[in-house]
Amino acid sequence: MTADVGAHIGGIYLLADADQVLLMDRVIGLPEQIAKPWARIRVQSLVPVAAAARERQLVWVSNHHDLARRFPGAALAFPYHVATATAPIHSGARDFGVLLLVWPVPRPPHLSAGERDIIDAARRRMADLLRRAADHGAPVLPGDRPYLLAPAGSDEVAGPHLPAAVDCLNRLPESCVSLDLEGRITYATAAAAELLGGTVASLIGRPPWEVAAWLRSPVFEDCYRAAIVSQEVTSYTAEPPDGDSRFLQLFPDRSGITLRITSVPAAEPGVEEHGREPAPGPVRVPAARPPTLEQVREPVSALDRPPRAEAFYNLLHLTASLTRAVTMRDVIDLVADHVMPVFDVRAMAIAVLECGRMQVIGSRGYGTGVVDRFQDLPITLSMPGEHAVRTREAEFFATWDEFQQAYPHAVHYDDMNAWAFLPLIASDRPVGMCVLAYAEPHAFTAEERFTLTALAGLTAQALDRARIYDIKDKLAQSLQAGLLPGSLPTVPGVDVAARYLPATHGVDIGGDFYDLIRLEDNAVAAVIGDVQGHNMTAAALMGQVRTAVHAHAATGAGPGQVLAHTNRLLLDLAPDLFTSCLYVHLDLKRGVLSAASAGHLPPLLRLPDEPGRIIDVPPGVLLGVDTGATYPTVEHPLPPGTLLALYTDGLVESPGRDLGRAITDLTADLRHGPDRSLQQIADTLLQRAPHTRQRSDDIALLLLKTEL
Repeated sequence: MTADVGAHIGGIYLLADADQVLLMDRVIGLPEQIAKPWARIRVQSLVPVAAAARERQLVWVSNHHDLARRFPGAALAFPYHVATATAPIHSGARDFGVLLLVWPVPRPPHLSAGERDIIDAARRRMADLLRRAADHGAPVLPGDRPYLLAPAGSDEVAGPHLPAAVDCLNRLPESCVSLDLEGRITYATAAAAELLGGTVASLIGRPPWEVAAWLRSPVFEDCYRAAIVSQEVTSYTAEPPDGDSRFLQLFPDRSGITLRITSVPAAEPGVEEHGREPAPGPVRVPAARPPTLEQVREPVSALDRPPRAEAFYNLLHLTASLTRAVTMRDVIDLVADHVMPVFDVRAMAIAVLECGRMQVIGSRGYGTGVVDRFQDLPITLSMPGEHAVRTREAEFFATWDEFQQAYPHAVHYDDMNAWAFLPLIASDRPVGMCVLAYAEPHAFTAEERFTLTALAGLTAQALDRARIYDIKDKLAQSLQAGLLPGSLPTVPGVDVAARYLPATHGVDIGGDFYDLIRLEDNAVAAVIGDVQGHNMTAAALMGQVRTAVHAHAATGAGPGQVLAHTNRLLLDLAPDLFTSCLYVHLDLKRGVLSAASAGHLPPLLRLPDEPGRIIDVPPGVLLGVDTGATYPTVEHPLPPGTLLALYTDGLVESPGRDLGRAITDLTADLRHGPDRSLQQIADTLLQRAPHTRQRSDDIALLLLKTEL
């Protein structure tokens, strides 16, 4: 369908890992080396593909400026002038993945109606096929790596016309080379073969930068990548060893690139150039020491190659990804998602240094038994990995024989056959190590060693930041657990369910609270509130509010009086923070509830076999604002079987959504029956809340149901 909408790149992502990860399953028009870093994307990532999955709607990015504005990390790691459309593949409430389409620019600022119709039809067809496969017990699962679909090539020159086409190209004075999408040579004219240092037959299937030393420049490879992805003509000026500059132009289409090489004669020594236009092209690369004929004709050993453009883009990609990492778990997942598919790594483990011992904090691809063998080992120079941490030098073993030579007493615990042990150094001190294992023997090139060492440095810095966050997070959770009720009292005649979910951004502590206060045998008070802010101060104030409400409720004061007394206490404390609070008194003997509110959201009530309703409680002034504030109390019948819901704004508020409509929708979700427990109803309300996966605010929920 890519051709139907004029796109030159297309891909399909499928959901995996409990719908938390998108795996690229099929791709067309994108080389493997460029596709690999984007083969595994977390649903919470700030990239268009993930946004389409989260929002369940088409995400259109018209150009690179638009990408940089909305998804800056993706723009840094994917610096090409393209437009993209990402559309979710779903059927009803079932999500399957995302469809990706890429166009060269310039393009109109919006998709046409016809293009949208084609995309929507394709998306629905894919969803229908995936749904039927799942319903028949054969769900379509993504593979270990994306399957690359070959674009259709031109068949206009074939058969008896092919020799004539070859002769035509060979008559041209300049050199011409045909490259496929992966950058491999598929044809070269005789002049090009001579310039590159080989025969036509010897060049086929090899990238130009592996054939000619003077093309081993990240700039040339970057021109190739830009031409493929952006479908723009790119150019580059280089200097081969013969002394004449060469002007290279790359002409792309959906099937590959035509490389045209023309000569730019060098000026004669001592003669000033007049009237000659400077060689076109954005970059002019100075010549290195002229290689020997053997070096020109044969590729330089892989161990001696300088880092390619691919290495720099991999570093950019991981750097942009790690800026989103908050916890140590985030760091482990992002490193595994990025490094393993790009470098064909089968297994990975990350360990941190604690009190002279290595503690494995995360792994992927290793069995539990293998990881446990290395848990809590002391740092000694005789152990692999520990040696890397001690010396701060990475260790690379291409085969098991190499590994055993370095560590004769080592035991082969798994089926891996090559390893990289990377020390994690942050602030000039070792914080741990990263182990990468390969299923097959693997010769580590200089480029890979450079890239993996740099990736380890980025990982170490991210882990160091995450450890600080995790420490603060544990302190916050301990404080939160101490301030919220550990358990709610048992009240005869009332079933109770409570939920608390912290915000997913920042320190996981906030000012949302709930409480249930048993007053008499036939009376109970339900309280819910929200202190302004998400920090230690807000949490501490929340504890003070809970204590004050509890104390005043115990004196037998009514709802309005409890809030008024608490308000005056807060003003004496002068916390500079405001608090909303809803206090509901349930008289089970009389079958009446009384409620007062300090600027909190209204309670919801549902009687058996009746629709839910909103109880209109006058929203008084927030606590901590006005010394003389009063809080009117309202009463409402409370017949047996009544379901009462108290909640904070995190359950209903979301950007762009009408709050009144959100509360009405929540009321409609208060369906209950003999087959649904109060705990199940609470879970359902949380699942249907907006942004449950990615919360910018805390959620507190308190449900009470009187017995029939």
